[in-house]
Amino acid sequence: MLQKAEGIIIRTNDYGESNKIITLFTREHGKLALMAKGAKRPKSRFASSAQLFIYGTFIFHQSKGVGTLNQADLTESFREVRSDLMLTAYGAYMVEIVDKLTEDRQRNPFLFELLFQMLTRINEGDDSEVLVRMFETKMLQVAGITPMLDACVNCGRQEGTFAFSVKEAGIICSSCYDIDPYRIEVVPGALKLLRLFHYLDVNRIGNIKVKPETKKHLKHLLEVYYDEYSGLRLKSKRFLDQMEKMGP
Repeated sequence: MLQKAEGIIIRTNDYGESNKIITLFTREHGKLALMAKGAKRPKSRFASSAQLFIYGTFIFHQSKGVGTLNQADLTESFREVRSDLMLTAYGAYMVEIVDKLTEDRQRNPFLFELLFQMLTRINEGDDSEVLVRMFETKMLQVAGITPMLDACVNCGRQEGTFAFSVKEAGIICSSCYDIDPYRIEVVPGALKLLRLFHYLDVNRIGNIKVKPETKKHLKHLLEVYYDEYSGLRLKSKRFLDQMEKMGP
């Protein structure tokens, strides 16, 4: 039986001399793998549509294992993301996170829309680093490791000066600093941004301006937190770090 889905290609793997297995993240079915027969041949009908980041409508035959792709109607190729090495690094990092944190055929329209909006904004020239920090923050919920950001994890205090505690998985107020000698001091505006990233509707993302030092601080904070709780070890993250060190 043929099925139809709106999807984004988040991974491709060569299979044999001429085929590819593409992994889609779809709005209707979540993550699924499809065999694109002959996709490695230059004249194949799937040659241009069986590539990373491609967004479109896919018609396929689903079996218990890997399904078979019958038709792919390309809607958006995210050309800028695919043609700029730095943007490719950001995009590859996001799709690998989605791939690692989701199970096959677990429907999640929110996550699909998040990924689509992030790739769209990066493709349109918005600040990629800010968008990736927002994406990382929202993916904490998908991973089930969201930190407490609204109040001190120890006493519940909501106003005052706060630091971030990786050990306590959230913010701690100045009165509770002693519970974590390894707390991370939060630079001005960083906590507000984390809360914004966590709660902001992905369809209402505007052009958010962030100072370079705040970007650096947010990256460090999220990196340490992911390392402690997510268990992710991503090839795309190592590549992205190398690209960011090289600079523009």
